[in-house]
Amino acid sequence: MKSKICPCLWFDGQAEEAARFYTSVFKGSKITDISYFPDEGQEIHGREAGSVMVVAFELDGQSFTALNGGPDFKFTEAVSFQINCETQDEVDYYWEKLGEGGDPTAQQCGWVGDKFGLSWQVVPSIMDKLTTDPDKAKSARAFKAMLGMKKLDIAALQRAFDGERA
Repeated sequence: MKSKICPCLWFDGQAEEAARFYTSVFKGSKITDISYFPDEGQEIHGREAGSVMVVAFELDGQSFTALNGGPDFKFTEAVSFQINCETQDEVDYYWEKLGEGGDPTAQQCGWVGDKFGLSWQVVPSIMDKLTTDPDKAKSARAFKAMLGMKKLDIAALQRAFDGERA
């Protein structure tokens, strides 16, 4: 079933490479369609006829479109995709896979930038519970611990929440 809302990611010639990379990282994901630039409209799109125009793909059931739109627009950290992870192994997996070849300086508080410049938030599912607990002191400790991390560490966040020393 096609998603009602489908993020469109703008690339400068790397749409197919990006879609193949993302579908290799997220299990149960797939490329669903690839369309190509026609001869028509070359004066507007400026792309070689037969080169990849759009790649439709799914990541864990969420539809995405990758468009080879040209060099005009770049990704920024203002938009990111959040991955909710149940275990530290899952956090580690997505952090390592998505971060390969990315910008290590853009990594803070669970954010990781990939090699295409797209930002991801690799977040333990327990994070909401830790930062919204009615006990404000516990939540503040967990939040402060998160601010000091690049990749989020579930055990360290829980220890901070519980008031234990690292």
